[in-house]
Amino acid sequence: MMTKKKECTLKLIGRVLLSVIFILAGFGKIGAFAGTAGYVASVGIPMAELVTVLVIILELGGGLLLLVGFKTRIVAFLLAIFTILAALLFHNNFSDQTQMSIFLKNLAIAGGLFYVKATGAGSYSVDAKMKKEV
Repeated sequence: MMTKKKECTLKLIGRVLLSVIFILAGFGKIGAFAGTAGYVASVGIPMAELVTVLVIILELGGGLLLLVGFKTRIVAFLLAIFTILAALLFHNNFSDQTQMSIFLKNLAIAGGLFYVKATGAGSYSVDAKMKKEV
């Protein structure tokens, strides 16, 4: 049987590991904004620059919120849906082994995020601290 402390520690580790990919991706898109917007446009998405800005906000902001555990269930759900959409829109060439691997990685990340949605952030989070103050 797992103790509450161990469970909360594992939830924190899981949030940190999940958040890192979004935080780094958001920063990466800032540094390569034109290329990212071009890639978004290349798959037929209109207003590619605006979409790229929104994606950066979601990845960077959502990643940071997930990291600290603020509004965790909402953020996890939004990031999970985004990750599935990204997989379907950008990594759907299943004849390319790399794209298939990225597609499956995205599904696994979404699965982890749905798990966070279902179980919450744990005690080591802003959500838990705010709940105690209410």
